[in-house]
Amino acid sequence: MNVPLLDLKLQYATIQHEIEPVLLQIMSSQSLILGKEVEKLEKISADYCTTEYAIGVSSGTDALLMALMALHIGPGDEVIVPTYSFFATAGVVSRLNAIPVFTDVDPITLNITAKEIEQAITKHTKAIIVVHLYGQSADMDSIMSIANAHNIPVIEDCAQAIGTQTKDGRKVGSIGIMGCFSFYPTKNLGAFGDAGLITTQSKELYEHLVQMRNHGQIERYKHGFVGGNFRIDAMQAAVLSIKFPYLESWHTARRRNAELYTTLFCEVGLSQQSGLTIFDEYNKVLLPGIPNKSEDVHNHHIFNQFVIRVQYRNALRAFLNEQGIGTEIYYPIPFHKQPCFVHLPSSSNSFPVSDCASTDVLALPIFPELKENQIQHVVNVIVEFYQTKVFTLEKECKDCNCGCL
Repeated sequence: MNVPLLDLKLQYATIQHEIEPVLLQIMSSQSLILGKEVEKLEKISADYCTTEYAIGVSSGTDALLMALMALHIGPGDEVIVPTYSFFATAGVVSRLNAIPVFTDVDPITLNITAKEIEQAITKHTKAIIVVHLYGQSADMDSIMSIANAHNIPVIEDCAQAIGTQTKDGRKVGSIGIMGCFSFYPTKNLGAFGDAGLITTQSKELYEHLVQMRNHGQIERYKHGFVGGNFRIDAMQAAVLSIKFPYLESWHTARRRNAELYTTLFCEVGLSQQSGLTIFDEYNKVLLPGIPNKSEDVHNHHIFNQFVIRVQYRNALRAFLNEQGIGTEIYYPIPFHKQPCFVHLPSSSNSFPVSDCASTDVLALPIFPELKENQIQHVVNVIVEFYQTKVFTLEKECKDCNCGCL
């Protein structure tokens, strides 16, 4: 049985009849950049994210870049970021000749923490980028408390987290000074190419960002400042608006699939519960730290990824691939080990959680259209690996540095 990591064709088949007529209408009109489709998306997005404003932009990366530009981040400024995230989180800081300052992450959620942030703050700190990794919110109460105490603005990197809620029910992207979203096709809400969004409660920032995405233009051919070409296409906005009504049901399906994985891994004896951080004979698979529903009823993990942690990660991934099961590693190289960042002062610090995670995280298929028998098959194959392969690996590969462990 083949189980792909993601199959976008299945989703498209259910909404093809809605999308294609709208795209044909846009093509006939030849009104392809910004316009009413973008305005519609921005209204839907602001309402959904519970913010006053939303600005459609060209990508999630550009959303982060624009947010930093709006805060006038520049050479010599320090921006605190987790060392464990997608490259854009730190890359946008360097593009402005500012300095990414890396922090370690929480051992359960792999999200940045208030404690790590506080230890990284200096007189040069001008912003903090908080990443809601894999679709689960960071502890925003604690983080905002520290940030506000030091009068440092917080940008929320919500690329993987549209619809994610904190434990008190607030939507991510509505808490910091700006929220930055990606609509890359693989996201829970994906466009038909690159697209992104910035949310904010500030009218001043909104007006500035609207100008910024069109080269800082005040009126035609008159530019108040240097912005960029960060415009979103009308067709991307239309696709996203059509998909929006389905988003919550897709979130629900992903959570259902995550719960099934958790139940099955516990039933087969590879794990005892979610949120553990230590491997032992009873926990060969560490499950995502899913909030206890009885305590955090509002904390919605949207499972952009379902990431387990396993010993012998590379060997297991190869075995799953042989069985036709798709996986991915998010992320194999933390920022402090990236060749382009090793010269930075914070790269020499200790990041034990991130270093460990980079060697043992593995994302399994979690997309909404996944069938129960496919999830059962994935778990069965992992059971087979631990029953038939691990002893040989422990005996032959422990000290061989072959990369299979």
